[in-house]
Amino acid sequence: MANEFDRYNDTETIERDMSKKVKVGIIGTGWIAEAHVTRYQKMQDVEIVALADIVPGKAEKFAKAFGVEGARIYNSDIELLDSEKDLDAVSICTYNVQHAPCAIHALEHGVNVMLEKPFTVTLDEAIEVMRAEKKSGKILTIGFQPRMSQNMQMIKKIVDSGELGKVYYLQAGGGRRHGIPTPYGTSFIAKDTGGVGAVGDIGAYSIDMLMQAVGYPKPLTVSGYTSAYFGTDPNYYSSHPEYAKAFEVDDFSAAFVRLEGDIILDFRISWAMNMDTAGDALILGTKGGLRIPSTECWNGEFTRPLTVYRDICGQNMQYEVPLLPSCDFFYEKLRSFIDAVKTGGGATVPTSQIIYNQAIIDGIVKSAEIGREIEITIPEV
Repeated sequence: MANEFDRYNDTETIERDMSKKVKVGIIGTGWIAEAHVTRYQKMQDVEIVALADIVPGKAEKFAKAFGVEGARIYNSDIELLDSEKDLDAVSICTYNVQHAPCAIHALEHGVNVMLEKPFTVTLDEAIEVMRAEKKSGKILTIGFQPRMSQNMQMIKKIVDSGELGKVYYLQAGGGRRHGIPTPYGTSFIAKDTGGVGAVGDIGAYSIDMLMQAVGYPKPLTVSGYTSAYFGTDPNYYSSHPEYAKAFEVDDFSAAFVRLEGDIILDFRISWAMNMDTAGDALILGTKGGLRIPSTECWNGEFTRPLTVYRDICGQNMQYEVPLLPSCDFFYEKLRSFIDAVKTGGGATVPTSQIIYNQAIIDGIVKSAEIGREIEITIPEV
């Protein structure tokens, strides 16, 4: 029996039976699929057997570029799922608007799913995916690779330790000064492909980081704001001013979200703004506060230490939490998914949590459209 040993974040050694191969298909062969295929190729117990893309010739080109020419090629997720009878799992790397139908099709075919973020575009879509998940009994995990970072995990450990006391306020920061993702064409900025803009693309990471830290409390109400002043301005684009006419989503979003447990989430995110950052992320508690260094996306690692603020013996004190060793988060994300498929384990990033992430995104968009605070209602699954 062939065995492979891996070490998750230098803390846990995993032994695997490498004679048991997991047959994987990749649906959508755009930019994010490159990260999936290159990590799967590092796993001796994974075989990429199929690729699908609705753009003619795109999957063939992808297969050749990444050395998976033995994989069978299909023109849609339906073709792939109908034809591959022995498929164990799929990575769904499609446009945002295709996340829900592709995930539902895969689950209905009895296939485990790694679904890239955002979960879906709307809350209603996410509920339908969860119903398919429940009926199938298969694994559905959402692609939040920052969860694999020891430094990101430390945020939750600090909160869980009681060092901050009762948490009552969360502030999201970060954001890009100039970073509308048009190097990949218009797929991120058009309504019929992206569906949502910055709030779903990188805002989903920011929300997950903070919500995960405090145990994912249920969102109750949201007052949201979105704008698109930069994306719709031809002067923003140095080489493709025509993208301004194609821009149909948000490039900046902000919100005030009330959560169960008397917690407030003060949220903001941007693809573009006249500022270097919206600030560090903050977690405030009755005994202490935590500062999380700003990043553009919150989608990987931060490079400066966390800082804890406390009053000790009547004195204002603060201390830094040393940075822990980093790793290939994307590899660990997919490795944990494959391990769960092989062992029947649970999803690393379960929909039971991310439905609240999606509810916040959905609520921000809906509240911004009508210009007032709304209640968040999440149907039973």
